[in-house]
Amino acid sequence: MTEAGGVAVDHVLDCTGQRCPMPIIKTAQAMKDLDLGQILMVLATDPGFEPDIRAWAGRTGNDLLDFQKQGEMLHAVIRRAK
Repeated sequence: MTEAGGVAVDHVLDCTGQRCPMPIIKTAQAMKDLDLGQILMVLATDPGFEPDIRAWAGRTGNDLLDFQKQGEMLHAVIRRAK
């Protein structure tokens, strides 16, 4: 189990090198495999991923717990709420 910002992460999805819309499509698919309350960390490099994941989380009702940029690497931590 990995940790991100003090939160235990149940699954890590690596979408580095993938362009829009693949990181969001893969995130949606991965979330379906998680139980309610489980945490997914998504790694991405597409600059459009930040606005996309924020909009997706709001639209789907899942909780975007943390978002960080480290150079070109983007990390989103999402809890399955629905």
